[in-house]
Amino acid sequence: MRAALFEQPSGFSCPLFPSHFPTPELPMKTLLFASAILSLSTLVHAPQTARAEDATAKAGEWETLFDGSNLDAWREYNRDSVTTGWKVDGDALTCISRKDQGDAARGENIITKEKFAAFELELDFKVTPAANSGVMFHVVETKKPPYYTGPEIQIQDHKGGHDPQKCGWLYQLYSSDTDATKPVGEWNHLRVLITPEKCEIAVNGVLYCEFVKGSDDWNERVAKSKFGKWEGFGEPTEGHICLQDHNDEVSYRNIRIRRL
Repeated sequence: MRAALFEQPSGFSCPLFPSHFPTPELPMKTLLFASAILSLSTLVHAPQTARAEDATAKAGEWETLFDGSNLDAWREYNRDSVTTGWKVDGDALTCISRKDQGDAARGENIITKEKFAAFELELDFKVTPAANSGVMFHVVETKKPPYYTGPEIQIQDHKGGHDPQKCGWLYQLYSSDTDATKPVGEWNHLRVLITPEKCEIAVNGVLYCEFVKGSDDWNERVAKSKFGKWEGFGEPTEGHICLQDHNDEVSYRNIRIRRL
């Protein structure tokens, strides 16, 4: 390019562009300095780019919380590990009833080790006669039980259960006129979508309710429920997933989640 800029047309003579016009060259020190700056910039930005790519890859990918092999993704609420209240039973995670535990029973709610903000959760559940349990989200650990911060999706025997809050309802907040649950002893599928824009709860492919956490409608319903007197209930926008030990035998399997 430099030769083209300074080349004289044939037969043309100009004192400003003599044939011996020197070709400009950058000093060697300048070239070395520029090369060093470029290398340093690459080193600084490469880790940030890698972290951004890792975060993008993680968002939207399904993460296994329980597949029947271990309880590595779980621990007891306010404890470091799962103790005696739950067991891996084949491909299921089963809450051991107070009747079977005897004096050792102490209501061991278990939570995910990780916290989740916006997510989609899927799992299967199966209840025994009259059994009661729950799936909570955005749980924050305090000195009080997990349901003081995390809203609960009711899990129970829809026929023989004693709680007026039916299976699949968001406890005391959002109910459903539909009952898609299967009889005691059969597996049901629960899907939970939680985002700032929209939340959904579906049982066996049937949508039970839609809501927006923190909306005027949400706040009004909370105020009218027993949770209205509980400071901070439902306010966290990130927290643990919790499976409730309600002293009854209830099983879960195929638990997975993806961040949104």
